[in-house]
Amino acid sequence: MQPTVQPAESGDFQDLAYDAFARGCPSRGTLEHVTGRWGSLTLGALHDGSFRFNELRRRVDGVSEKMLSQTLHALERDGLVHREAQPTNPPRVDYTLTPLGREVAERLLSLIHFVEGRMDAVLEARTRYDATRER
Repeated sequence: MQPTVQPAESGDFQDLAYDAFARGCPSRGTLEHVTGRWGSLTLGALHDGSFRFNELRRRVDGVSEKMLSQTLHALERDGLVHREAQPTNPPRVDYTLTPLGREVAERLLSLIHFVEGRMDAVLEARTRYDATRER
């Protein structure tokens, strides 16, 4: 499937060959990697610059070594993260965003900042919801 992308005046895309709402569309896997908890936080953290594995793990608080490793592999495979291993002793591996990864991270950070800025309203909604379910 080759994409035929035509940007509209508004910046949206029309006539895409890929359709994430279709069951077999390969974009679903990438969306899963990007929008999953660890993928979005990893991309957001890497927007700040290059990180070594343990630096990134500390930045993305709560992610296990295994999950971060799996996340980085998936994001690298999708072309969003670049892994550079330097032949030093001990070996040094740095992770950075690719140009495509930077574009994705910027969009994710907009969403992350939007949600952070609206958390008071979200917490109030949760309280109201929970109060109606306790009866």
